[in-house]
Amino acid sequence: MNDTRPTEPGLAQALEKMRAAGADDAARTVFAHYYRLAATGETGLIPEETISPLTDVERLADVDVDETQAHDALAQTVMIKLNGGLGTSMGLDRAKTLLPVRDGQTVLDLIVAQVRHARERYDVRLPLLFMNSFRTRADTLTHLERYPDLAADGLPVDFLQSAEPKIRVDGLVPVTWPADPTLEWCPPGHGEVYTRLASSGVLDALLERGYRYLTIANGDNLGAAPDPRLAGWFAATDAPYAAEVCLRTANDRKGGHLAVRRSDGQLILRDTAQTPADQMHYFTDEHRHRYFHCNNLWLDLQRLHDRLSQSGPVLGLPLIRNEKTVDPTDPTSPRTLQLETAMGAAIEVFPGARAIAVERGRFLPVKTTNELMLLRSDVFTLAEDARLVTDLPKLPGIHLDPRHYKTINQFDERVQIVPSLRDARSLRVRGDWTFSHPVHVTGDATLEDNGQQQSVPPDLH
Repeated sequence: MNDTRPTEPGLAQALEKMRAAGADDAARTVFAHYYRLAATGETGLIPEETISPLTDVERLADVDVDETQAHDALAQTVMIKLNGGLGTSMGLDRAKTLLPVRDGQTVLDLIVAQVRHARERYDVRLPLLFMNSFRTRADTLTHLERYPDLAADGLPVDFLQSAEPKIRVDGLVPVTWPADPTLEWCPPGHGEVYTRLASSGVLDALLERGYRYLTIANGDNLGAAPDPRLAGWFAATDAPYAAEVCLRTANDRKGGHLAVRRSDGQLILRDTAQTPADQMHYFTDEHRHRYFHCNNLWLDLQRLHDRLSQSGPVLGLPLIRNEKTVDPTDPTSPRTLQLETAMGAAIEVFPGARAIAVERGRFLPVKTTNELMLLRSDVFTLAEDARLVTDLPKLPGIHLDPRHYKTINQFDERVQIVPSLRDARSLRVRGDWTFSHPVHVTGDATLEDNGQQQSVPPDLH
């Protein structure tokens, strides 16, 4: 294990705070590593001149996957969903996956239904595990009690992400916030999933039970359902790691993308926080960087185990410096650093890693109420396998005024009946409008702000 002995006063205080809160050696070692990078000026930035755009990507639609091999691969696969986020940007105070999406069913309910359907259809074990945070664990486990058959093969249904102190920008010491001490802590980014898998004992347990492949996705991405063809493709590649990507559109300019590092030809991930401010025009150019990263990953469990056995808990993911106020709702509160890593960045520590271009249906996140309106609308139907599917060649663009629709409470108050969007190309709502009766949207429709709350007309175009 790496050295955690601090030489900096701020680091010593942070490690003691973590120890007092019950953080294990692995969490403290990883934190110390990234604290020292931040303290020495590491920015984690990836300049455009150091990378080349990813241009030639294999498409899953063109791959010939043997059905027997696909089944055998799925039988050796385990699914992990990242479930640490509260969805605070939507005004939520519990796990975002507890948000109702269709017919009263939450994101969590649909994830469970997808896995139970795949188990029955393909006669596989297919364990489903959640990486929860200290903010989401209790509510999630309580909700999952309604599925007593969910646990598989004697495995737990979750493991816990660690927490680390937020560090003041001025002085690099742990921040204190007596008004709400829980705000003194943050998760270290979803790149910690690999360390938590190992330190929790789950990785060893999976290998002991004969599992070989792992697929990980964000909990709010309802498109990342069990897929035997993807499992079969990944098994056939004999790659240690693979990332799913989709073709970017103008709506995907903020999402991270894969690129090729010029110094060694290695695939890497670049997020917005890793892009120099004066080069964001390169990052957001969907014609230059044509593929965005879905954050749906595939890993060979044995090779992940071997890599962690060599490196210890510090896998070597690049640092992401996330600067925020200690209280996200108070812009006058102290500026802090959250030292994070992204799980998709692991692509650069596995030589021979691959990328696969998948259909857009593999990426259906619920990041804002714009997407929530779309997923609740008649654009999608709920299939037998609990996937949300559409027969439209292109999804309509939804833009709701954040002054009136940003939080789930604002949205539910104003969108009492979700409009019909099947015939829409786009819907832009400016101002305070209420969908209180059936509305049919066609073409490109815009509601302008007239300074008062109004009811939307039945036909909108």
